Amino acid sequence: MAGVDLGGTAINYTLVDSDERFLIEGLCEHPARSKEGPAVCLKQIEEGFVMAMERARVLMKDVVAVGLDTPGPASADGVFSARGSTNFVHPEWCGFDIRASLEQRLGKPVNYLNDGNAGALWGHVAIFGANSRATSVSAIVGTGLGGGVIIEGNVVKGRMGFGGELGHVLIPYQSIAGIGGIKPDCNCGRTGDLESLCSLTAIAKTILPFFLARYPGHELAKLGDLNLGAKLVRGLAEKGDPMCREIFRVQAHALGLFFDEMVNTFDPDALIVGGGAIETTEQFQDWFVGEIQEGMPVQRREQADIPIHIMPNGDTAGARGAAIQALQLVRRNDVA
Repeated sequence: MAGVDLGGTAINYTLVDSDERFLIEGLCEHPARSKEGPAVCLKQIEEGFVMAMERARVLMKDVVAVGLDTPGPASADGVFSARGSTNFVHPEWCGFDIRASLEQRLGKPVNYLNDGNAGALWGHVAIFGANSRATSVSAIVGTGLGGGVIIEGNVVKGRMGFGGELGHVLIPYQSIAGIGGIKPDCNCGRTGDLESLCSLTAIAKTILPFFLARYPGHELAKLGDLNLGAKLVRGLAEKGDPMCREIFRVQAHALGLFFDEMVNTFDPDALIVGGGAIETTEQFQDWFVGEIQEGMPVQRREQADIPIHIMPNGDTAGARGAAIQALQLVRRNDVA
């Protein structure tokens, strides 16, 4: 089985055998060229797919099925919204059936997941195993906020495929200390959802300007470019910069409030954090997880021991999750 993780600028591939052994370690990337439209991008996917098979020493005839994941919004069957995908700006992506189109191009059955659900599935399988009946909730912090809910080993897709859109769950952000007066607006139009505080976009748009007003002499204030400054926050936070640590504290406490809602909704076996925000040193990861726990309201005694894990294999989680989903469907005979 193959996994294809299609992003706005890059495609990541993996292959897995029937014994759940991955045949590619680390990143196996190819340019996506999604801004040039579906025809160019699909050709890129196929070219990269051939490259990945060569690297894994696998022949096309040996690939039984393909798992594909992309950013949304898209239906559970891989049809992009009539307004297009968030990261694919070419007008021909609007309403485009990427799953069926890739299936036709490759001549292989293709299963679709959104990228958050694919990453969440891999995190779940890496921690609990492919046959576990456990429940987990994953939040993946990147440019936006993706994620997924796995209940008894199954991905929650929902009626229209929007299950796991965790970034747009509203949280009681007013209870986070030190941000009084802030108005976190999300690009989706909501105020105070998780993505409006816990994403790279949120840092550039809301949190960094808020804290720079309180740290006027900070080195990031001299850049005059909030988007560039936002990308530097994590590195400075790792080094112990007080303002940047405050920014990540706010994000961690936002996650704490969100995870509290998930604990009371699903009573999960584990909570998982992934994405670029925590692709850091183990020391910083431990600090960040501790701040998430600090930001959670007091739990029931029976739920206080729910662990918070760091997403394994962060860079390749999407492709691995997509491949695992394809393998699971083959085993259930849902894919020919």
